[in-house]
Amino acid sequence: MNSPFPLGEGRGEGRLRPLEGQFALVTGASTGIGAGVARALAAAGATVGVNYHGHPEEADAVVRDIEALEGRALAMQADVSSEAAVVAMIDEFCTRFGRIDILVANAGIQVDAPIEKMTGEMWDRVVGVNLRGYFLCAREAVRRFMAQEPSKLSRARGKIIFTSSVHEVIPWAGHVNYASSKGGVMMLMKSLAQEVASRGIRVNSIAPGAIRTPINRGAWEKPEDLQKLLELIPYGRIGEPEDIGKAAVWLCSDESDYVVGTALFIDGGMTLYPGFRDNG
Repeated sequence: MNSPFPLGEGRGEGRLRPLEGQFALVTGASTGIGAGVARALAAAGATVGVNYHGHPEEADAVVRDIEALEGRALAMQADVSSEAAVVAMIDEFCTRFGRIDILVANAGIQVDAPIEKMTGEMWDRVVGVNLRGYFLCAREAVRRFMAQEPSKLSRARGKIIFTSSVHEVIPWAGHVNYASSKGGVMMLMKSLAQEVASRGIRVNSIAPGAIRTPINRGAWEKPEDLQKLLELIPYGRIGEPEDIGKAAVWLCSDESDYVVGTALFIDGGMTLYPGFRDNG
C-alpha cells in the first residue's frame, strides 16, 4: 500500500482533534455504547451519522449534544438487518457528505431465553442485527472506500470497527443467540481484515465487558446486583460508554495505523477468569 503520508506523518497523529475533516457512520448510536462512540468521534473532529432504528428522539438528543459542542451530526434511521435499508442509509450518508471514512458497526440486541424456550424467531432477530447487520454495513462501507478517492486526512483508505463483546470468547448460558452472534463477529472481523488490509482498509473490533448502558440496566441498577457483577471484574468498577468512545477514537486515528485485525478488550479484566484469582 502506498500511504499518502510518510511513516509518522499522518495528519491525525498527535492532534487534539485527530479525526478532523473525516466522516463517520455509527450504527445503533442513539443510546448506550453507540451514543458514547458518536459523541467521542465528533469531539475528535469527525462529522457523524447517528443511526437509530426505532427512537428518533434519542438520536436527535445525541445530535443536539454534538451540535452544542460545535460538532456536526445527522440522525439516520435504518434497520441494519435489512439489506435495502443499509444500502439506502449509506447512499444517503455519502450523498449528504460526499464520502465515508469510518464505519462503527455497533447496533446490537439481546433476546434472552434458555435454549429449550428459545424460538427460531428469537435466534434470527439477534443474529440478524448483531451479525448480518455488521456484514451488510461493512460490505457497503468497503464498496464506498474503494469507489472514492483516498483521503489526505488519514493514512488508511477506510476504517471499520465492530462492537463485539467479551462473549465472543466467554460462553454465556441462557444467551446462546447473543454469544453465537458475537463469536461470529470475531471471525467476520478477522476474515474481513485479512481480505481488505492490502487495499489500505483497517478492520478491528472493540470487545466491551460490563458497560453501564440501558441494555444491561438490570445488572447494575440495584446495589446488590452491581456488587454481584463486580465480582466478575477484577478492576473493581463497571465500564462507562466513554471508555469505549476513547478507544474508538484511537482505533480510527493514525495513532493506531499499524493495528489491523485486532480485538481490543475493554473489560476491567473480565476475560482474566477472575474465579481463578484465588488459585482456582
